[in-house]
Amino acid sequence: MENILFIIFDVFNFGWVAFLWWFTIRNYNTLPEKIPVHMDLDGNPDRFGGRIYAFLMPVLATVFYVVFTYATRHPEGTNFPVEITDQNKHAQFLIMKIFMRVLFTFLMLMFINNQDYMIRRSTDENAKPKISIATTILSVIAFLPILLVIINLFK
Repeated sequence: MENILFIIFDVFNFGWVAFLWWFTIRNYNTLPEKIPVHMDLDGNPDRFGGRIYAFLMPVLATVFYVVFTYATRHPEGTNFPVEITDQNKHAQFLIMKIFMRVLFTFLMLMFINNQDYMIRRSTDENAKPKISIATTILSVIAFLPILLVIINLFK
């Protein structure tokens, strides 16, 4: 059952990557030559670049997907905040596999939100992000202490 859930999660996460590529390619021709490539925490663009930078998020998402997938398939090669023993090995590897998949989902939601905002902001200076950039970053950061508590419960 555990493997079936992981496969479903992996397909779901791959779907996020595919959606990001589709969304970017679909909107690429509508972008002006100069687009915002970096925003501050308030959502105001502070750096601009050519429209080829629209592919930065999909490329990063693909790289992260490959790295996260490799790490979840080979957990013995990753670092853990606790010593791995024969007694805690299964629990720690399971926690790591779940954490990596959930973290990737958070990252993809952040990437898709940023890509959507960048594309909308390119053509409309009054556009606002659907979810604030600070909220997306804090949601990923807030996830880490929860993970550390869970890991320490299963030392």
